[in-house]
Amino acid sequence: MRKLRFIPALAPCALALGLFSAAAAHAAEADPRFTLRLGAMNIDTDNTIRGSTRIGGQNVDLSEDFSMGGKEWEPRVDGMFRISDRQRVIFDYFKYDKDRRETLGDTVSYGDTTVPAGSFVKGELKYQVATLVYDYSVVDGETFDFGLQLGAEYAKISADAYANLGDLYQGRFINEKADGIAPVVGARVTFTPSEHWMINLQGQYLNTRWGNFDDYKGDLSRANAIVQYNFNKNFGIFAGYDWFKLDADKRGSDGVIGLKQEFKGPLAGVSLSF
Repeated sequence: MRKLRFIPALAPCALALGLFSAAAAHAAEADPRFTLRLGAMNIDTDNTIRGSTRIGGQNVDLSEDFSMGGKEWEPRVDGMFRISDRQRVIFDYFKYDKDRRETLGDTVSYGDTTVPAGSFVKGELKYQVATLVYDYSVVDGETFDFGLQLGAEYAKISADAYANLGDLYQGRFINEKADGIAPVVGARVTFTPSEHWMINLQGQYLNTRWGNFDDYKGDLSRANAIVQYNFNKNFGIFAGYDWFKLDADKRGSDGVIGLKQEFKGPLAGVSLSF
């Protein structure tokens, strides 16, 4: 009979636990299960090509900055699928495709060599990054959320350059392509100061040695921040800033060639939640 005395005492606890579970379930149901952000990024680039080799018994080093000729609007997509209050799957996609052509306006002669007017050099650079990560909220508060991320990132870069310099040279002199996939780690901080506003900060990192990027050794880093205003639970707009950096070297039998590129710029778009 003594055990029955605990039943009245446990009843309020059971009631409180039931109310808490119901409230948590209601809050979880109020949050969107899936969010898709469609936008564009106004990309500016900083590019450095470097290399080292040995010519005629002497070590030769090169480090040269180059420009792709102005900013470019490119698509940017990210999405989130909420598994539970603390668990999410996050997807990001970024693309950059830029070509540039330099044409010689006047004929240039030096010695017996002549480069006619209209000669040109043109190049194209393509860069794509797609990321899929599992995100776990270590801190899950009403207005503040801190998550750690682990997943995979796919990167692809290609560079192509062609020259037409009259009788001096005609043909493709650069045709490099590389792609691979590697584990990526990251962190996320989200602030929701009100029902309509959301601020999201995110950073990710991978090392090419973790994956299958052939002979390329280096790393890829990314950081972004967005501010989003939700008109209702299904539709919102956002604006922010995104930054990528690729820094890798490729070693061959005749030396090392390296490339460092930064892609950065403001972004904006719409958010759809369901």
